[in-house]
Amino acid sequence: MTPLRASLLVTAEIGAANPRTAPAQPAALLQTNARSILERMPKWLICVPLTLQWLWLSARYRSLTLPSAANPGITSGGLIGEGKLEYFDTMGPVARAVTARSCGVVAVTPPDARLLSQALLAAHIDFPLIAKPNLGLCGYGVRRIDDETALLSYMAAFPEGETVVLQQYLQAEGEAGIFYARDPLTGCGCVTGLALRYFPRVVGDGQHSIGQLMALDARCQRLCSTPHHEFSEDRSRVPAAGEVVRLSTIGSTRVGGLYRNGVHWVTPALTAAVDAIAQDMTDFHFGRFDVRFETLEALAAGQGFTIMEVNGAGSEAIQAWDPDISLWAGFQMIFAKQKLLFAIGDAQRARGVRPISVRELHRLNQRQNRLVIRYPRSN
Repeated sequence: MTPLRASLLVTAEIGAANPRTAPAQPAALLQTNARSILERMPKWLICVPLTLQWLWLSARYRSLTLPSAANPGITSGGLIGEGKLEYFDTMGPVARAVTARSCGVVAVTPPDARLLSQALLAAHIDFPLIAKPNLGLCGYGVRRIDDETALLSYMAAFPEGETVVLQQYLQAEGEAGIFYARDPLTGCGCVTGLALRYFPRVVGDGQHSIGQLMALDARCQRLCSTPHHEFSEDRSRVPAAGEVVRLSTIGSTRVGGLYRNGVHWVTPALTAAVDAIAQDMTDFHFGRFDVRFETLEALAAGQGFTIMEVNGAGSEAIQAWDPDISLWAGFQMIFAKQKLLFAIGDAQRARGVRPISVRELHRLNQRQNRLVIRYPRSN
């Protein structure tokens, strides 16, 4: 067994050490008001140990940007600044068959309704649909669009000259991030983690309004305070007892979403299905497949899921934000992810792949940060 293969297996086993995190309910039902220690910590404080490990790994491997070599067909290997459509462009027929229909359109002023209609027709996409930035981050700018009027309004508010991804809206309630890594030396692929994502929601009791139920939920309160997000539900409405009211299109923690560690749903069947998809992408060795699925049982069988998007070297180990995971176990997951990423980058460098320069990485980061705050609000 190669050292890199061993590292792959260790990374996959870290999350399995805590059986309490294995969800036993369907994705649409599991919810909690609890917040993990990582969620409550300031982001800068979380970054301190991660930066120190990154610097240690950089010294060990003699490169600050080595992870950018992991996926040479993607800008910076997917570390930062890449477009969502780049991943789709590398897909063969196997991967495309399980990926949501999508197309890219460039924002112009004023928006051209005829060209938008032609693009949707060619991609076989109907309303409702999802509109999101090609260069995205944490759900910024992601909106459900229900008609042409809303689409024209979204396009008019988007930074001119930038690309918007229009994508088939997926009805399935279940959402997961499937973490994948492949040894460039042996070609062996492995699912290294599974994060289950739950949308912010309230459950009616027949007595309290949506606004009152939100006030009692620490997660839902973020919807009222987070910038760059639009909350459009009628807060005065009183949902029926047991009625589940979904409050957001996106499930990011910045709007009150919940992440759960679902590593116990990783099976040989799911691993084989994901590996076949990744093998059908050009030189893809590390990343996360964000998928919608019907049931956890079907997902574990490697069936019944559709890819929404793919993330590369910059994929966060979001399962570490599970409220049932201790602070130490959470950092173990994140440290293992960074260690594995450098190891894969090193193997790619040995094959002749050159990492991106620090200067170019900084430029990509600055551009992304400038754009994120200019996107239309998510919903």
